[in-house]
Amino acid sequence: MTLSSHGAASSTPDEIPSLYGPGTTVKRVRTRHLVEAKERGEKWAMLTSYDQYTAALFDEAGIPALLVGDSAANNVYGYETTLQVSVEELLPLVAAVARSTKRTLVVADLPFGSYETGPAQALETAVRFMKAGAHAVKLEGGRRMAAQIRALTDAGIPVMGHIGFTPQSEHTIGGYRVQGRDAQAAEVEADAHAVADAGAFAVVLEMVTSSVAAEITKRLPIPTVGIGAGSETDAQVLVWQDMAGLRRGKPPRFVKRYADLATVLQDAAKAYADDVRAGGFPAKEHGFE
Repeated sequence: MTLSSHGAASSTPDEIPSLYGPGTTVKRVRTRHLVEAKERGEKWAMLTSYDQYTAALFDEAGIPALLVGDSAANNVYGYETTLQVSVEELLPLVAAVARSTKRTLVVADLPFGSYETGPAQALETAVRFMKAGAHAVKLEGGRRMAAQIRALTDAGIPVMGHIGFTPQSEHTIGGYRVQGRDAQAAEVEADAHAVADAGAFAVVLEMVTSSVAAEITKRLPIPTVGIGAGSETDAQVLVWQDMAGLRRGKPPRFVKRYADLATVLQDAAKAYADDVRAGGFPAKEHGFE
């Protein structure tokens, strides 16, 4: 047994073989397991989830962390941007995902307007999400959010940071722009260290140049979670509808589609409708005597 960079007891690889696979001894993934995975050099995947069925499937697939993201705004509720989704709309999604998982760490996004005014507001919002079943919360911002992160961690609430391109600040940033180029690299690195120093257990790096993300990953004691940040981060996260091809249209450059669920579901719906029109469904075996 050794001490991690945060001073907590850390198990050896023999005691915790992996976050993945049938042989793992991790019954419920905790934040310390993700930190220990970084120390072992083990990469891990995170996906978004907003409902019981995907949560259960991803949990059984061995995904160690699920994010109930404010991306529900444009993947569940039909909003144009994440700015429009509210705490009240996200809370039931968090509860559904938490109730439907046995092993994965459930992280809840704090939506725009629910934590920016200061530590007191952030703590009040985070408590609501923890009571709904979340195991940790995520918020956007680096140095400017250090006080909020510290307040939450001091209250016993694990925090995942989010820096680089922060969608809730898209109007300030000037749209979807890659972060960390040229002189901006020092700003992104300063934000990363501020998040870690404030007590966050991990930090998302979104649309950060690969070289800057790699350097941050080397220097930080906590895991980095990349999305459009290259291959050197400790973990990766994708919106599940992007990953599985449910959302159509040209995907962002950093997305890899692993399935074409949009076509599968559309074909199933067409087959069902054709079957009903032709009188093939329901058949005798689908009824009761």
